[in-house]
Amino acid sequence: MDSNSTWHWQERNTAWKGVGIYHVTLTIPSREPLLGTLVIPNNNPSQAAVERTPLGEGVIDCLMHLYEHYPEVRILQFCLMPDHLHVIFHVRQTMPRGIMSVVRGYWQAVKKLGRAYTASLESASVTSSSSPQGLTSSLSPQGLTSSLSPHGLTSSLPPDTIRPMTSSFSPNTIRGKEPSHPLFTEMPFVRPLVHHGQLHSMMRYVQMNPQRLATKRLMPGFFRVQEDIEIAGRRYSGVGNIALLQSERFAPVHVRRTMVDEAEHGDDRRLRDYMNGCVIAARQGTVMVSPFIFPKEKDVLDVLLKEQHPFILLADNGFRDYYKPSDALFDAVAAGRVLILSPWDYDPDKRHISRADCVALNAMAEDICGLKS
Repeated sequence: MDSNSTWHWQERNTAWKGVGIYHVTLTIPSREPLLGTLVIPNNNPSQAAVERTPLGEGVIDCLMHLYEHYPEVRILQFCLMPDHLHVIFHVRQTMPRGIMSVVRGYWQAVKKLGRAYTASLESASVTSSSSPQGLTSSLSPQGLTSSLSPHGLTSSLPPDTIRPMTSSFSPNTIRGKEPSHPLFTEMPFVRPLVHHGQLHSMMRYVQMNPQRLATKRLMPGFFRVQEDIEIAGRRYSGVGNIALLQSERFAPVHVRRTMVDEAEHGDDRRLRDYMNGCVIAARQGTVMVSPFIFPKEKDVLDVLLKEQHPFILLADNGFRDYYKPSDALFDAVAAGRVLILSPWDYDPDKRHISRADCVALNAMAEDICGLKS
């Protein structure tokens, strides 16, 4: 895809020129680990880090130079992974051309790095003492590290691992990771942060990326998407502990609208008793089943997570490639306490759940609970 390709944002009719927070993800489409290698000391995910390849160093080096061209932009956080990069941008004042110009400029720069890297693999004349023009940083390691503080930049790696790209793209430097497809052909994924509290969650998501990947690699079974799980005559895809389907007792979590209406008019006894009953059942070993869509159902879900009870979550969308559960669910999935099921294929354009979906998912929860009724 060349520089004249149409620029598609996640939301139509949005200029995105004003002050705001934006999460940008740049991915190698083939998902080859060309940017770094995940290291898991002592098989402990909490110590996981990514050691950058020369190409990864170049990608970060380009990022460090963005402030020189776009002073309105502050980088709140970034995390380089083996096959993708996360960046959280803070636009501090309205820009003439918007965040689009920032991301497009960065994308064009890393595309040049990708082309130079690929060319170096094809050229026998490239040696360890030569570097493609424009790929060697003019900053010293000390200068790059100190530049993080004034602009508010942080990384998921310790400061002593933040360094400019000074190595060449010699095939010997990244042996065994030659790309099978052109690099950086897809435009970065960009989305604004619009909800209260979303920034904290997004910062944590970016920080935890190495740990999450390490957990998935050490416990692949719970994070692998399993297809054609047949339950009560319906087929699902699932992520998590499928053994939960063999539990002795199931119960749905389905807060009725009438309960909420009564509570809003001052009589919350039925709603309170129902929610307390769900938690008590979970404490007694019952596996709770629900899409957990409505606020009071989510309150029950929060207790299940906090008290570490097993449950089955019915999702309103399928599982995309390289799916990872959300921050709140990730640890529970890794521990084998959760099974996430979806009856539908993944739809990248799905934004909101419909009433028909809610009714269908609640009916499926009842079907699953009927297995041991």
